[in-house]
Amino acid sequence: MLRTEEMLLNVGPQHPSTHGVFRLVLKIDGEIIKEAKPVIGYLHRGTEKLAEDLQYTQIIPYTDRMDYVSAMTNNYVICHAVETMMDIKVPERAEYLRVLAMELGRYCSHMLWWGTFLLDFGATTPLLYAFREREMALNLLNELSGARITFNYMRVGGVKWDAPEGWIEKVKEFVPYAREQLKGYSEFASGNEIFQSRMKGIGKFSKEDALNYSISGPSLRSTGVKWDLRKNEPYSIYDRFDFDIVTQEAGDVWSRYLVRLGEVEQSLRIIEQACEQFPSEGDIMAKVPKIIKPPKGEAFVRIESPRGEIGCYIASEGKKEPYRLKFRRPSFYNLQILPKLLEGESISNLIAILGAVDIILGEVDG
Repeated sequence: MLRTEEMLLNVGPQHPSTHGVFRLVLKIDGEIIKEAKPVIGYLHRGTEKLAEDLQYTQIIPYTDRMDYVSAMTNNYVICHAVETMMDIKVPERAEYLRVLAMELGRYCSHMLWWGTFLLDFGATTPLLYAFREREMALNLLNELSGARITFNYMRVGGVKWDAPEGWIEKVKEFVPYAREQLKGYSEFASGNEIFQSRMKGIGKFSKEDALNYSISGPSLRSTGVKWDLRKNEPYSIYDRFDFDIVTQEAGDVWSRYLVRLGEVEQSLRIIEQACEQFPSEGDIMAKVPKIIKPPKGEAFVRIESPRGEIGCYIASEGKKEPYRLKFRRPSFYNLQILPKLLEGESISNLIAILGAVDIILGEVDG
């Protein structure tokens, strides 16, 4: 018999497959993980505390840095919370621009996840394909907002500026191309038996576990729960679009992989419809005061980001700065189930299970 003894192993905080500065302290016995403790906080920037000394418009760039892979949804949630408190009606044209920006951001997020996730398995080529298509979508967002990653595009009452001439046509042309490439991804990677064997049956959790741990987004939908705020509690103008909630039943790594690829197709459907419905004219900003002062009170709103439900709570004293600001960050909540998933697993499955959670450390640490 081979005799082993327990040892502690640090994975990270500087490790290419932790997708950020994240440390995982493992207690292992041979190749089996006995205990896993996530150690977070290496990227903490105090966004919520800093916001207490900032005007509401000044807070928006800070939200970009939370989930820097899909910053448009973060821009939107803070604006949506303030608009809810002030009962601001956002112009229709601005709402369409917001939806196009958020869904292009969701596409970019899932593409980056797909490429880096398969890179974790040792496949280099998928990352190059993913970056190629993501680059095209980022170029569109760059034309719209003037920035590539951290956009600062949303404003309370609308958006910073209108789409440039010909931009909607470029987005329309991008959709069929992206859809065709998505089919190629499925043939190239999803049908690969080696990939499938590395994903199927590992990192499983049940519907009950998902709900008990407050998991949301693709991780929740991988257990068969048909819950997407864009559909179940529509915000902005999402009730105008025809799209499906993508679900799987097994709750394993393979299910989460399929859900995210399915959501790329749904985002392309929404983008396509938004381009067709896009108003030919109209305002991009509601009439709002130069200095925004929500009335005394509090509000909480939530929306569907690529990683799950992101919420924004504001407590106002009627001043130009919030009395208290709090974000419900989906990566932080989704990460909590990781020790349960890793216990008893082989260390060779560690990176696949971690990668399938799809965390962004700027959002975990806040």
